[in-house]
Amino acid sequence: MDQPDRRREGALARRERRLAYALLMPTFLLVLAVVLLPLLANFWISVKPVTLAELRPPSLILKEQVRGDLAAAGDEARLEYRYRNSSIKYPLEEVVFTDSLPAGVVVTSLDPACVLESDGAALRCELGTLDGKARGKIRIGITAGDGFSGDKASFKAGFKASVPTATFTAYNVMTSFDFTLANFERVFSAAEFWDVLKVSVYYTVFGTAGALLLGLFAAQILQKAFFGRPLIRGLMLFPYVAPVIAVAFSWVVLFDPFSGAVNAMLLQMDVAEGPINFFGQRSVTIDVFGFGLTLPMALTMVILFEVWRYFPLSFLFILARMQSIPSDIYEAAEIDGATPIQQFWFLSLPYIAGILAVLFLLRFIWTFNKFDDIFLLTGGNAGTRTLTVNVYEQAFAISNLGAGAAVAVVIFALLLVFSVIFIRFSPKDAS
Repeated sequence: MDQPDRRREGALARRERRLAYALLMPTFLLVLAVVLLPLLANFWISVKPVTLAELRPPSLILKEQVRGDLAAAGDEARLEYRYRNSSIKYPLEEVVFTDSLPAGVVVTSLDPACVLESDGAALRCELGTLDGKARGKIRIGITAGDGFSGDKASFKAGFKASVPTATFTAYNVMTSFDFTLANFERVFSAAEFWDVLKVSVYYTVFGTAGALLLGLFAAQILQKAFFGRPLIRGLMLFPYVAPVIAVAFSWVVLFDPFSGAVNAMLLQMDVAEGPINFFGQRSVTIDVFGFGLTLPMALTMVILFEVWRYFPLSFLFILARMQSIPSDIYEAAEIDGATPIQQFWFLSLPYIAGILAVLFLLRFIWTFNKFDDIFLLTGGNAGTRTLTVNVYEQAFAISNLGAGAAVAVVIFALLLVFSVIFIRFSPKDAS
């Protein structure tokens, strides 16, 4: 092929590449918006001294009410405005509200903060500066003038049609450029932070490893053909596809210390001396070869639930990878006298090492971020409080939204460091 033909093909390839990028650009932008915007918002909130009550900007809450009826000319009533600063911390400045009066209504007395405009047809009240939680009332005396129609329905409709309009200036902590590291200082200086981090790592490592090992064991068994294998494979998926609230409630009922089936069986078989509070007891001591071994009871139960619920995902991926391994290498290994354990260790494991690494990384991230399982089973009590539960408690239980966002940023940083290191040194599948 001569040089001009190569140049034409190169130019055509570049045009096709630019066209492909242009067609994919909306998808890229949408994915970036969905992924990055919440992440950036979380970083922004983490350096803001904002509580849950301050999530909305301060505003003036104003309610208008008429005391009395104007049925005929000369009747008197009172127009009342109740106002309140919605913020408990930040003031409202230059607060002014205006309202128009229905035709035929004459003002007889004014509040010192108010004046009449437009020949008595409009009301303007200047409230000045309202501190946090400030509230008050404005009372205006009114009477029915000579031009009043005398219709009560028209009178009430006239006031409802006129909605007071307020203007003010306020400090919005969410949009300001005032930043602080107090949220992170509070998180790291808390006495329980390192205990919570230790529980999170313990729960994540053992939950992830258990789900992978059980999934690998199930895949190894169900790889061979036998009668009823499709049905068994389908049943294996039940823990993963069932609603989490249903299976969590089932576990709580089964392991209930007073009416649970598990405790009843243990007591009937004389395995336990009394009812065991599996999800409410912090630790338990068991005898192992004459030595007392203390285990975190509630945390162990949560880990077992995690393993049982999420091993089907590992089972599916590992089984799919194992079925792609050429069968002739196992036949050759059997001819050479390799045992099943040797076949697994030297043949199967190198082929599934890559998928095991990917599954471990994904399950580690998902388990570390897991909140609903722990919250439904124990509520974070009895030594099962993880960092994600801490995010919920900081942001919603004590209404410190900034501190909750700071804990979420810490979680993101830990998972990012772990992911980079793991991807750098993770094994690959055998080719």
